[in-house]
Amino acid sequence: MVCALGASVCFGTATVLQAMATRTADTGGGDGEGSAFAVTLFLRAVRQWRYLAGLALDGLGFLLQIAALRSVPIYAVGAALASSLAVTAVVSARLLRVRLSGAEWGAVAVVCAGMALLGVASGTEGDRGGPAWLGYAMLGTALAVLGAALLGGRLPERGRALVLGLGAGFGFGVVEVSVRLIDSLAPSDLVADPAVYALLVGGGAAFLSLTSALQRGSVTTATAGMVIGETVWPALVGVVWLGDRTREGMAWVAVLGFTVAVAGALALARFGEAPVNADRKQLS
Repeated sequence: MVCALGASVCFGTATVLQAMATRTADTGGGDGEGSAFAVTLFLRAVRQWRYLAGLALDGLGFLLQIAALRSVPIYAVGAALASSLAVTAVVSARLLRVRLSGAEWGAVAVVCAGMALLGVASGTEGDRGGPAWLGYAMLGTALAVLGAALLGGRLPERGRALVLGLGAGFGFGVVEVSVRLIDSLAPSDLVADPAVYALLVGGGAAFLSLTSALQRGSVTTATAGMVIGETVWPALVGVVWLGDRTREGMAWVAVLGFTVAVAGALALARFGEAPVNADRKQLS
């Protein structure tokens, strides 16, 4: 759990830095549409030091995430990653001087309580390798997320934020499951393993979707979609096909902790990005 919580700190801090860079990225004076906009937005954002610093933190968080997925169940790691929104809220309050309401501080406490319950109840990772088709299913999901990310500008405006947010969540979920499906690090095995390609495509597609979602539409909707997408279905895959379990007699504690942590994260969904109305001096 320590590695999972460390990953959430890295991801939560990176979100603030990347959102600031995304909001100040010049896309040429128009919204654009389709894959051209998504790629242009990413290329302009990545030129800024804040986005690069965020990517570095994401890289460290990813390494910690891999270590966590090799030692604790997916449902615990997913809830820890969702709790990164609590980290984002606290970092925003500190660095951007965003005022948190009493209810939002309460949500931060709820997330921490949920993670404590999960820490107590979580068992070790499952010992099943999963069915042979699961790797291909992950690759197909990753390709679908990539398609949605590249066509994000053409999606109906009303549902765009939710679709892109869910897409980002599903992409991150693909990464979580794929890490568990990779059994051998031998080059010949890696080349032939669909889970490896699912991991790479899913991670890239998730970043594209998240970058687009942060720049467009309702941030709360997009982030809520991302939290749901990266927690619920990967947790079910872990339990149903990979053998993830809780400590003896503590299944209800794990379910309660998971529910509480995700609910607290959803209450903090507006912190999926830096506030639009933040002092411009802090964005320059």
